[in-house]
Amino acid sequence: MSLQDIYRSKLVSPQQAAQLVKSGDWIEYGFCATAPRAFDTAMAERKEELFDVNIRVGVSVHPSKAFESDPTGEHFTWNSWHFTGLDRKYAGMGAAFYNPIKFSELPRYVLENQRTDIFVAQVAPMDKFGFFNFGVSNSHHYGAVARAKKIVVEVNEKMPRVHGGYAHGIHIDQVDCIIEGDNLPLPELPSAPPSEVDRAIAQLIMKEMHDGDCVQLGIGGMPNALGAMIAESDLKDLGGHTEMLADSFVDMFMAGRMNGRRKNIDNGRMAYTFALGSKKLYDFLDDNPFCASYPVDYTNSAEVAAKIDNLVTINNAVEIDLFGQVCAESAGVRHISGQGGQLDFVIAGYLSKGGRSFICLSSTYKDKQGNPKSRILPTITPGGIITDTRSNTMYVVTEYGMFNCKGQSAWQRAEGLIGIAHPDFREELIKNAEKMGIWRRSHKR
Repeated sequence: MSLQDIYRSKLVSPQQAAQLVKSGDWIEYGFCATAPRAFDTAMAERKEELFDVNIRVGVSVHPSKAFESDPTGEHFTWNSWHFTGLDRKYAGMGAAFYNPIKFSELPRYVLENQRTDIFVAQVAPMDKFGFFNFGVSNSHHYGAVARAKKIVVEVNEKMPRVHGGYAHGIHIDQVDCIIEGDNLPLPELPSAPPSEVDRAIAQLIMKEMHDGDCVQLGIGGMPNALGAMIAESDLKDLGGHTEMLADSFVDMFMAGRMNGRRKNIDNGRMAYTFALGSKKLYDFLDDNPFCASYPVDYTNSAEVAAKIDNLVTINNAVEIDLFGQVCAESAGVRHISGQGGQLDFVIAGYLSKGGRSFICLSSTYKDKQGNPKSRILPTITPGGIITDTRSNTMYVVTEYGMFNCKGQSAWQRAEGLIGIAHPDFREELIKNAEKMGIWRRSHKR
């Protein structure tokens, strides 16, 4: 049979593909923007026939017709590898839960620790060799493919065809069902406009940047501000090795700042595991040999990333305490985000020869009543999740300065972190440090 004959033999409607689902099944959706649309809608139509079906997702950007048809969770339960605003909304409705992860280990979780009955993902159209391309998400897909009993691909002609790396596609021989979807545009993530605080923090980090550095950026206004500053700077020969690829990497490349020529591995290429941004980003990815899509156990492996000299990793936090413990996932027990690859890159940034790891946060935020609150606290808010342990924290940056926690004693950490807290809260923080026995009398008082 020709490839086209095989294709036609596996081509089904979304409703036919959804018939694969049985009560009690565990279904893995494609990561982030590769989560299925038509299949999900067809599964929602079967709601009354199905019970206790678990859906696993990561970085949700598509509303789920299946889950929204059953917010009580009698039929469908939502399990997320990383919370977005959509996941938080679903958690508030009930029957949506977070799966704690260290992102670099996610393929192994799926291969060894999680049952998967069906894997379904959006893909680019089949090429002349019989391969479907996973486009904007690689993540842990190879593990889901190996583990799943049935594999469904949902073809989207608007999915960019990306270069690897490896594990960025699947051959038709491995596929059980093919759906031709509605070719909906990929979701766009508007660039968060940087605040004055974001710009102040980015300016502090820019002073620590050098020609030939390799950059990892997280998500948010501050990384966007830093990317814009780099694009407008005179830095040269930068590299990119990151978990999430965002618009700021396009800006750095197009400005001639990023070419990867000094990278120890993937020389001349930018490695990433998933992309989320604007159409500009998706067009940049399409058939671009500079961009290398890898599974997350490659991009986020501290062992791999640390082989790159001068790796600079930039991540955000919700709060940090005077011991140097970082919470980037929750506000007390209320879940906000997830660990993702933050700890992976915090470790890799320090292990890299000449590397630097930065945790960035505004010094304050306002509560629901509009009252300012410090993000630097005596101890993490009760119930708060420790994303980075105190021994892993390197540079902490607020708009008031930068402090390197590495190798510092308890009193040095307290003194250094209080020194970059908002001035209105420093005296109170000193009093708490004294009570906790981590304050040393000094001229810093």
